[in-house]
Amino acid sequence: MKLQRYSGNPILSPHPEHHWENLAVFNPAAWYDREKKQVLLLYRAAEDHPEYKCCFGLATSKDGYRFQRTSDRPVLSPSVEGFDGATIQDPRMVKIDDWYYVTYAARPYPFGQFWLPKEQQYRPPPRPGEFPCFLRQNATLTGLALTRDFKTWIRAGALTDPLLDDRDVVLFPEKINGQFVMIHRPLEWVGPAYGADQACAWISFADDLLGFRQSKRLIKNRFPWEKRKLGVNTPPVKTPHGWLTLYHAVGDDLYYRLGALLLDLDDPSKVLYRSRDWLMQPETDYEIEGFYRGVCFPCGKVVIEGTLFVYYGAADKYCALATCPLADLLDYLLTCPVE
Repeated sequence: MKLQRYSGNPILSPHPEHHWENLAVFNPAAWYDREKKQVLLLYRAAEDHPEYKCCFGLATSKDGYRFQRTSDRPVLSPSVEGFDGATIQDPRMVKIDDWYYVTYAARPYPFGQFWLPKEQQYRPPPRPGEFPCFLRQNATLTGLALTRDFKTWIRAGALTDPLLDDRDVVLFPEKINGQFVMIHRPLEWVGPAYGADQACAWISFADDLLGFRQSKRLIKNRFPWEKRKLGVNTPPVKTPHGWLTLYHAVGDDLYYRLGALLLDLDDPSKVLYRSRDWLMQPETDYEIEGFYRGVCFPCGKVVIEGTLFVYYGAADKYCALATCPLADLLDYLLTCPVE
């Protein structure tokens, strides 16, 4: 079972006339508006500047394949003063009633063009030892932003513990047993105390969206192509067989490959089925020749008339699309029960 690349990839490329997205556009969140029959693509955009600040742009499509930008300006940028004051990146979004809930990774200071030799990279000035470690280390945490129209926003605050480098955060699109559900990937939760040799995915339940305090390990690295680390990529989609989500994993070759999970509908901390082999790996020029060599990194997926549309970042430079019949993926996963 493999995802099929769209022949028209990449679906979005850097825009040379927009200074805020003239270097890279990638890692898009997605939502399908069934009433308007329109796909919304909220994508990460990077400027060609040594600080490498990122913001979000918005594009729409009537068919899921061909997209048009909605503006020549970002729809959301880093805050002037705040935990997300330097960069916002890798959005995921769900819609509950009239509101879009967007999770995003953020840093307080610019982190520079990471692909350059270290001596050429931007480095923020050192901070006093008394500063919180989040500021001293310029670590990444995950924030929550809310909007109804992608024009006005509410920055709700930090979803994750500021003492952790915690990202790859996705929310479920509905409450389960009266609680919100979040999956996340704290980098520091490694070792015997956590039952994992590498960073992996955890799941948490809470009565309030800013109240996630206790977590349970969801999956850890199991196959050779998952050896280095893994994290969940896309908000789950409800199917008759369970909550369907995609995850990425990094092997010894440092390539980002994709797998899939089916989680129990009533208790999504239970993994029912898990792909044994990767569904997609970097193979094309636009997935290899970029600012990170060898990345397929989706932040959104939608289902349109039985087809699964997976929107992914390619090589940290482009937005691209892969598809498959949803039924085919579910049939495959049902042959991969978790023992």
